[in-house]
Amino acid sequence: MNTATPGTIPEYLDALRRELRGADPSLVQDALYDAEEYLRSELAENPGTDEATLLASIAGSYGDPAEVAAIYRDTEVQVAQALRTPPPAPRASLAGRFFGVAADSRAWTALFYMLLSLATGIVYFTTVVTGLSLSAGMAMLVIGIPVVILFVGIVRLLALVEGRLVEAMLGERMPRRPLYVGRGLPWLERIAAMFTDPRTWSAMLYQVLMLPLGTLYFTAAIAGLSVSLGLVVGGFAALLEGLGLLDFDGTLHVWPFASPLVAGPVLVVVGVLGLFVVLHLARGVGKVHGALAKHLLVKTAQH
Repeated sequence: MNTATPGTIPEYLDALRRELRGADPSLVQDALYDAEEYLRSELAENPGTDEATLLASIAGSYGDPAEVAAIYRDTEVQVAQALRTPPPAPRASLAGRFFGVAADSRAWTALFYMLLSLATGIVYFTTVVTGLSLSAGMAMLVIGIPVVILFVGIVRLLALVEGRLVEAMLGERMPRRPLYVGRGLPWLERIAAMFTDPRTWSAMLYQVLMLPLGTLYFTAAIAGLSVSLGLVVGGFAALLEGLGLLDFDGTLHVWPFASPLVAGPVLVVVGVLGLFVVLHLARGVGKVHGALAKHLLVKTAQH
């Protein structure tokens, strides 16, 4: 354990970052936010106190960087175990793995994310395009400065909201705290920090990409579900007609090359298989998109 107490808050945060090396970037962001928020709050409540003296005085209550890092690592494990959904029972056979996706709750939540992504993509894309247009058009006016600041703040807020959606639905660990904007800095420096932060621009890129990605996800999910359910319904309709319980009077032609009693079960089986394929697709999309969100919304913030 390190015994030397950092002399300044930035030094403390750098030491904490080093102690958390190798941890999930989202965990690092949360830990740094909590530490800086606490330390700067203590500094604000004790005006005139030297940072080194303050850090030495609260080292016993808050802990040195090594202690804080160990607490966060242990807490992360406990929280992950408490929030983790029970994994589906492992299946050895190919059929078991194929049909077992129905027992994977993550596949269902990823499917819901695909359906929701069109709406969120429209909101994100509209916000970024409108904000950039207003900012560019009003950049030369005094009123344009607060507009630009507000726009960047909204982008960062939406990034945090999207991170919560990604973690809840796709299972990818995302930040639970925003990036800290130093309260002790002059307001011009705080604004400049928002614009020089790579994560601000990568968040904008992610939000712009969400419109085409959301359209693709929504279309794939709706098309897959519609075709699969249509085949199931058509199969049952064929069976009912073949059994003489319904008469479509030649208006239904989903089984032109086979009798309804043969085509019906085939269509039902193909439709049911299609539903499982959609769940596999949703689970795959969830893993890939979770990695993309992690890279654009979190990873660059740790440089």
